[in-house]
Amino acid sequence: QVQLVESGGGLAQAGGSLRLSCTASGDIWDLATMGWYRQAPGKEREMVATITSSSRTKYGDAVKGRFTISRDNAKNTVYLQMNSLKSEDTAVYYCNYEVVANLHDFWGQGIQVTVSA
Repeated sequence: QVQLVESGGGLAQAGGSLRLSCTASGDIWDLATMGWYRQAPGKEREMVATITSSSRTKYGDAVKGRFTISRDNAKNTVYLQMNSLKSEDTAVYYCNYEVVANLHDFWGQGIQVTVSA
C-alpha cells in the first residue's frame, strides 16, 4: 500500500499562483509515475499532469504552458506549480501514484483549489 498526503490547495485569485505538494509513503517503488488529476463539479476526472521516475512529463491541454509538474525522488514528493490560474481551474485535485511494474495505482484524498474571478 502507498499513502499519499496532499497539501497546498486553497483559494487564489484569477491570474495568481498556487503550489500543490504530494508526498508518498509506505510501499514505495523505484519506478512509479506520479501525477495530478482534477475533478470539477459535474465533470469527469481529468489528467492535469504526470511525471515519471526519470522526470518525463505530460500535461493536459487545458494547463499546458501554465502548470509545471516536478518531483523529488529522494523525498517521494511530487509538486504542481500552478500559474496564471483561471476560474475554470477550480476543482478538487487528486494526487496519483502508479507502479510501473504492475500498474497498481493509488490516490490521495483530494485537495480543493478554488480560483475566484
